[in-house]
Amino acid sequence: MKSAPAIGKPDAGRGGTRTGTARAAAEAPSLERTASEEGANRFAVPATAQPVRPTLTETELTELSVAKWHERFEKRLGAVHPNIRTAQEAGELLADLQAMRPELPWALEQLFTLHALLFVLELVVKPNQADWRQSRLFMGYHTKIALDGLLDQARNLLEDKLALADDSSLYWHHLMGTADFLRTRMMTEEKSLGCFAALHASLWLHWLSPDSAGSAALYEKELRKLQAAEAALGTSLSRQPWKLAQCLLLLYLARDTEARSMIVRDGVNLKPEHLTPLFGVLERSEQWARLRDWLAETGPLLGSSRSEDLAPYGNYWAAVVAQLPEAEATMWLTLQEMLPYSRTVYEDALAAHGRWDRWIDLQMCMGQDPLSFRVTALKPVEKEAPEMLLPFYHQAVERYVLQKNRDGYKAATKLLKRLAKLYSRLKKGERWEQFITAFAVKNSRLRALQEELRKGGLLS
Repeated sequence: MKSAPAIGKPDAGRGGTRTGTARAAAEAPSLERTASEEGANRFAVPATAQPVRPTLTETELTELSVAKWHERFEKRLGAVHPNIRTAQEAGELLADLQAMRPELPWALEQLFTLHALLFVLELVVKPNQADWRQSRLFMGYHTKIALDGLLDQARNLLEDKLALADDSSLYWHHLMGTADFLRTRMMTEEKSLGCFAALHASLWLHWLSPDSAGSAALYEKELRKLQAAEAALGTSLSRQPWKLAQCLLLLYLARDTEARSMIVRDGVNLKPEHLTPLFGVLERSEQWARLRDWLAETGPLLGSSRSEDLAPYGNYWAAVVAQLPEAEATMWLTLQEMLPYSRTVYEDALAAHGRWDRWIDLQMCMGQDPLSFRVTALKPVEKEAPEMLLPFYHQAVERYVLQKNRDGYKAATKLLKRLAKLYSRLKKGERWEQFITAFAVKNSRLRALQEELRKGGLLS
């Protein structure tokens, strides 16, 4: 079984490090299995039949469209298509498809390897059923592992630098065919899968980005194709990936207002992961003012997201404010508008900027308990603004006393001991004595509380 060569032929003088295909081949499960160790390849024809199995020469690969490549892949499989259920089976089929080709120029090898992965991926997610959308497809654990492995290999390949730069390449029509292939499947893909949508986005984020083979003319042309699809596909159109694909192209064309309007118009079920690729484009190109505007306008649409999912969104704000200090006021307004879902991001931003007064106010408004924090979490406040902790601790003490049980009194005593240290650090010992005396008198009928205060050394 032929494996990808370590060094390929150059593409008309344009080469590149062969990390993508080599990695795709290395990650293909069971690629190194031999017939003597594991038995004959399940995709091979029995030796008794010995037909001529389809292969592809460099000339054929150069002249044929990618659609014709897939037809050859089909012929390689034969009449009976296997159901790919495991990573091992996916790896065996991928290796068998790689055996069809000779040593190739690097750019052509990149494209061939991607389409071999796409062919196997399609066999995994789209079994031979009359209407797989209506079949309520259930994907087993091992099949999901195979799917994730193929997706990772394809993404890794797309993230490598493409070894062709423009439409003067012999292989330009293959790249455009790849865009057509992924667009078609992205627009009709079952939304619960999202495989081809992710790879379509990756293609335009990397191989067809402005830093690679992309251009304004190409983006305008692709926009027209996407827009025409709405009427052609009707209700079968997967609207969210279709819409986000247009937003990326509009971003490349600096038509931000138009792109954001599309998102705001239909922001239902929008998640941070849908927008982070767009934010990433602006961050990498250091277009901080544009990124600020995107974060401010789209943030409120992410209001129902979980706190942990919003962490990257908060990181983008941190990057913007570091470069544009004047954007800080906009950041605070946006994060406040997103509460309570933005609470963790907002807290982290307040702490990073030393806004301890607001940080404490937020904890008190949310009914947070000082004892729920690790001592180390409150250390920065104790060091930079210890007086801010006084109302936070006092409020919690009163809340624990109102529970009127032994556990509540123990917790209140624990906090009172922290308060005593705080007042001492602030050199307000007299004020502390006044408070603890008044507190003991006020709660003199609560015997259990009085006992806990004595045990804690707060009353003589």
